[in-house]
Amino acid sequence: MNGTLLLKRLLPGLLPLLVFIVADELYGTEAGLAVAVSFGLLQLAYMYILHRTVDRFTLYDTLLIIALGGASLLLENDLFFKLKPVLVGVILCALLGISAFSRTNLVAMMTKRYMGDAAFSAEQTERMRSGLRTMFVLFSLHTALVLYAALFLSTEAWAFISTAVFYMMFGLYLAVELAANWFRRRRLRNEEWLPLVDEEGKVTGQAPRSVVHGNNEMLHPVVHLHVLNGRNEVFLQKRSLTKAAQPGKWDSAVGGHVAVNETVEAALRRETREELGVDLPGAVPVGRFIVRNDRESEMVFLFVARHEGPFTLDPSEASEGRFWTAAELEPAIRQGLMTPTVPTELSILTRTNRR
Repeated sequence: MNGTLLLKRLLPGLLPLLVFIVADELYGTEAGLAVAVSFGLLQLAYMYILHRTVDRFTLYDTLLIIALGGASLLLENDLFFKLKPVLVGVILCALLGISAFSRTNLVAMMTKRYMGDAAFSAEQTERMRSGLRTMFVLFSLHTALVLYAALFLSTEAWAFISTAVFYMMFGLYLAVELAANWFRRRRLRNEEWLPLVDEEGKVTGQAPRSVVHGNNEMLHPVVHLHVLNGRNEVFLQKRSLTKAAQPGKWDSAVGGHVAVNETVEAALRRETREELGVDLPGAVPVGRFIVRNDRESEMVFLFVARHEGPFTLDPSEASEGRFWTAAELEPAIRQGLMTPTVPTELSILTRTNRR
């Protein structure tokens, strides 16, 4: 439930306050309370006729109006009715506080009721919690102001704080949210976008690189190429220390992302030219597997080719490269000098060569 949706749910609860303010100004406090209570009942009936079901939010709001408005009428004191938005604010602050600062996200649970089986990514969940923390602070501040106005200020001041200040505070909040989202979308438009695939390798969508690399639920395709020479030695490149993932580790000869609207084969040719400085038209596909970690999830399309070198490495990708014998590979893997995918890929190559 984002800020806009939450405000839409709250606006019906503000209407009786507005009715009370107008009626109180025109006909006096008792008339204002009577009109506000009547309006709440009509509002509940209207929601039932419109949706053929009792909206619980409207029901609870109306019952609160009846209870506090009735007490105010009996005691001839409008303080009880003025405390109505305070009680609603306390309830909402509790809801927001639990959702924002504990492991139980009640707002997310409510949202799923309206969105069915929609799932939230880790980034979306954290963004929601950040928004909930901001709204918790704003609601707490507004609730405190309304309480102070109800106890110590005039009806006019209470009315202004209960309604106008509410709209101003959350109008400003929504304006800031809209501006932040606009700048975020503008920044993402200028980023490299990557295709997303299902576990069968079928493209299902696309997302910015920074988002994909921060969400291990977004499976995206990559190509890896191992190069063998005539002695069946394997060429590996050592990842640059500037790389975000696995810096300084030995990796496959070629590795890179498949671009949007690019075939796996075209991506392999492009990455091979970029990272080795050669064309290898004879590359053969030997397998496909999925790698998942806390940072990302990749579907690796593995290829093998033969070439004696030499190669021209991209210094931004690799600090060095060389051919490795089988005897050298095993101790290097045990010492943790390789990326986690290298043992898996070498195992696939071994099984392929035995066929």
